[in-house]
Amino acid sequence: MRTARTAAAVIAAIALAAGCSSSGGKDSEDSGDGGAGGGKAVSTPRLKIAMVTHAGAGDTFWDIVQSGAEQAAAKDNVRFLYSNDKEAKGQAELVQSAIDKKVDGIAVSLAKPEAMKDVLARAAKAGIPVVTINSGSEFSKRFGALSHIGQDESVAGEAVGDELRGRGLKKALCVIHEQGNVSLEQRCAGVKKTFGGPVENLNVEGTDAPSAQSAIEAKLQAAKDIDAVVTLGAPIAAVAVQAREGAGSKAEIDTFDLNAEVVKRLKAKEVGFAVDQQPYLQGYLAVDELWLHAYNANALGGGKPVLTGPQIITEKDVPALEKYTARGTR
Repeated sequence: MRTARTAAAVIAAIALAAGCSSSGGKDSEDSGDGGAGGGKAVSTPRLKIAMVTHAGAGDTFWDIVQSGAEQAAAKDNVRFLYSNDKEAKGQAELVQSAIDKKVDGIAVSLAKPEAMKDVLARAAKAGIPVVTINSGSEFSKRFGALSHIGQDESVAGEAVGDELRGRGLKKALCVIHEQGNVSLEQRCAGVKKTFGGPVENLNVEGTDAPSAQSAIEAKLQAAKDIDAVVTLGAPIAAVAVQAREGAGSKAEIDTFDLNAEVVKRLKAKEVGFAVDQQPYLQGYLAVDELWLHAYNANALGGGKPVLTGPQIITEKDVPALEKYTARGTR
């Protein structure tokens, strides 16, 4: 397995007078309390920072990203504007809206990077610094971003392949819940690279749980020798557990990403392991970097991604993590 490129950076904590942020779902700007942990705000002029992601509403992963961003915004005296759209065209339009609002910085995910190329060029032309998060790290520098914050998806996939092989598993199903998402494809490719056994990809509609469950169940019924199912998002892990039961399969369910539900299923031994990329850090560090850039011309990573994962989480890690997942920060 190749070495991960750049470890994470250390962010300075600045404490002075109190502040607040605003947040929301699709293109909303509701007031928030800054997320878990409290904290005090800096005395620097108030900035306006937008975060635009390719998913969000009802997704526990993106709830955690947003929570981290809100906490940093509260500390940094930032008005935080959050919006999301699962369609690439819609996401690009939301970035353009942020440019039109003359924000001081933009954090954006690059699940479908080519759709974001032109609008990020317009952000650069407008003098608005950009930090990319979560997906599309290889496009970040090319598109003019200060840095990318997330995990290397290929490295994460390779870590999963290693873990599956170490557990003695022989044949894996890799469930892709969003077609065209480059990060998900990289994860499955990474699994294939190091697993050693056959890995079959299965595309499902992640926003339609019954349909996804039926597709996974049918595959497990048709291929009885599948002994590992790898899901690429925490909500799909629960769907896969139900599909396994419906198919009468004994396949181990393992997943990328962590939330309170996955921790419960790890504890109950319904899920073998999870890969945590620490989404709270992705949101927090993105806003904090944009503030640091405005305040002190800082940039993280030295031209390389700032890695927030992968970290393999198993049943033995549950006692240390339960309180954090319960409050929505892991």
